[in-house]
Amino acid sequence: MHPAIHPRDTRDDTRLLTVDRDSGALRDLAITDLAQQLRPGDLLIVNDAATLPGSLRARRQGHSESLELRLTGPIDEQLATAALLGAGDWQSPTEHRPAPPVLVPGDRLLLLAPGPEGPVPDDMSQTTVTIEAVDPRTPRLLTIRFDRAGASLWSALYRLGRPVQYSYLRAPLELWAVQTAFAGRPWAAEMPSAGRPLAWSTLLALRQRGVEVASLTHAAGLSSTGDPTLDALLPLPERYDLPAATIAAIARARARGGRVVAAGTTVVRALEGCVAERGGLLAGPGVTALRLHAGFVPRVVDGLLTGMHDPSESHFHLLRAFAREPLLLAAWRHADASGYRQHEFGDATLLISA
Repeated sequence: MHPAIHPRDTRDDTRLLTVDRDSGALRDLAITDLAQQLRPGDLLIVNDAATLPGSLRARRQGHSESLELRLTGPIDEQLATAALLGAGDWQSPTEHRPAPPVLVPGDRLLLLAPGPEGPVPDDMSQTTVTIEAVDPRTPRLLTIRFDRAGASLWSALYRLGRPVQYSYLRAPLELWAVQTAFAGRPWAAEMPSAGRPLAWSTLLALRQRGVEVASLTHAAGLSSTGDPTLDALLPLPERYDLPAATIAAIARARARGGRVVAAGTTVVRALEGCVAERGGLLAGPGVTALRLHAGFVPRVVDGLLTGMHDPSESHFHLLRAFAREPLLLAAWRHADASGYRQHEFGDATLLISA
């Protein structure tokens, strides 16, 4: 299946493949038909995390080589976790980029500003980060400390950072292109892409249909780094915040016989991780290390709205918690033959029992 190589002009252009988990029936629709595929009384839960400008170019003091730090999630005051990539930029496949140098606690990096010919020294602020810790599992996973906090840090981050992106895209991404219509707190390292096709007009149609819409915030992490050791650790434990209003919406849906549909696996991880790791749905912040797999039985989520992903990708295997692998493969072959597009700006799949 070919990737979508640029953001769509409008969110309504997204195609929707519905997959009946029981009968195996497939239907080719548009995302604007989503309301008609859900029933009055159902509940759709979205991830309202905004996407960070999480790709930061940097240089070790005393060296000329440009490196890349990719934030893995939200910044906690001055601290953040980041994946370290070697020389190159988004136009080079991550797996083809050279290994970065081994850094140690105390090393300092100067953040660079985007420039038309490549990253350049930032004359405005000379922002630096210090390596606070190196993960014992891989030297490419770092805890970093920014040299500033508050408004000064956020100003520097949004001036110097760019969205994380991959080589199948055809042009540099603007930050606005990787936001959902309902984005709020800047927590996500990469866009919670399952929610991107949902325009306000689609959300209004859901409400008019009698489908309730609720939200949570989940810090969607990196999908790939190109390093096998680090990629095997993904997804890393990720932060979430579950509002009491969303827990109440789930209870109302259950009481009226409605289904709970998650817009993306990040929503699934937050909800199911909360239940599995804390014993129930508890309002407030948390961190989940839950990994979805074929044997996982969801206790909260009944259906999943997700993107198109190749069977060789880790994300595809997460979907086995919601449908049998032969059905997923059949749906993939149909989508491939029908010209659907994959990845974060691609088309959508609805996995649900009719």
